[in-house]
Amino acid sequence: MSAGWPRAWGEPAAKALIRCSPEDFRVTEELGFELSGEGEHVFLFLQKRNLNSLELVQRLAALSGVPERDIGLSGLKDRNAITRQWFSVGMAGRTEPDWQALEVEGDVQLLERGRHSRKLRRGVHRANRFSLVLRKLSGDRAALERRLQQVQMQGAPNYFGEQRFGRDGATLEQARRWARGGQRRQTRARRSLYLSALRAFLFNTLLAERVAAGNWNTICDGDVCMLHGTRSLFACELVDDELRARAGSGDVHAGLPLWGRGVSPASPGRALQQRESLAEHAGLCEFLEREGLELAWRPARLMADDFCWQFCDDGDLQLDFALGAGAYATALLAEIVQYQQGAHEGA
Repeated sequence: MSAGWPRAWGEPAAKALIRCSPEDFRVTEELGFELSGEGEHVFLFLQKRNLNSLELVQRLAALSGVPERDIGLSGLKDRNAITRQWFSVGMAGRTEPDWQALEVEGDVQLLERGRHSRKLRRGVHRANRFSLVLRKLSGDRAALERRLQQVQMQGAPNYFGEQRFGRDGATLEQARRWARGGQRRQTRARRSLYLSALRAFLFNTLLAERVAAGNWNTICDGDVCMLHGTRSLFACELVDDELRARAGSGDVHAGLPLWGRGVSPASPGRALQQRESLAEHAGLCEFLEREGLELAWRPARLMADDFCWQFCDDGDLQLDFALGAGAYATALLAEIVQYQQGAHEGA
């Protein structure tokens, strides 16, 4: 992993290349709710190739004549990939354009269209389904098989991936400079990008500490607990055998804060410990609070659904799995292989 976050299961015994072509990294967004069929928002299910999500937002704005702020999406998807995702376009009082015009350049396909009463918001989709091909595979095949089984059964630390921090961490560094500079104004999109990078960095820092301590995949006294596959959470004063068993089965995960203002539901001791762990970055914590972000929570553990794999005749490895919204496939990959980007690096 580019940021050097500690791995849960040690250094993988195999190496591979990812994203040698967009076809090697396929992502399909699962919306998780039915469209109402009516309303001012047009929902478009689009497939894109070698194009990032914000570039597609710009195309939608240009075609529809709608400001970019009135275009919704649930998550940002990578450039060097073939991805299918939903967008909403607020068309109140406007005539719909010919959406097929998006397909002119050959890197976008319109798969489905519908209407809904509400704009699509960040993080509301249920899951992303991945199909990845790992090429130039080398290393101990038996050890790789064991690691695959381990990740399948026990998951991986739910780190934010390097994409959140920009190429070589450039976005994070710009965000830190902005936080230190104070009054310099940013566009709405740039502000959101920077705040997300800062929050992700603080979360990863706390998670790395749990990974190093060996308790990232269990519940500790005073933790916030999160139910798998939901946003439901509850506080745990003292861990009992039932909760320990639920954590062992993957039904419940420890939650770690996405920093912001508000009272933590964790025990006072756990909340204090988390503040002390971030003491070196207290200025960033205070900055996020001043910017008005509200305290939120993210599971410490990543569990893939429908996780399966197959070794191809040419020696490549194909992985298929689904992850909840906000989880990174590269966080899972980092526990399986030592990976490098292929010839065509993503955005």
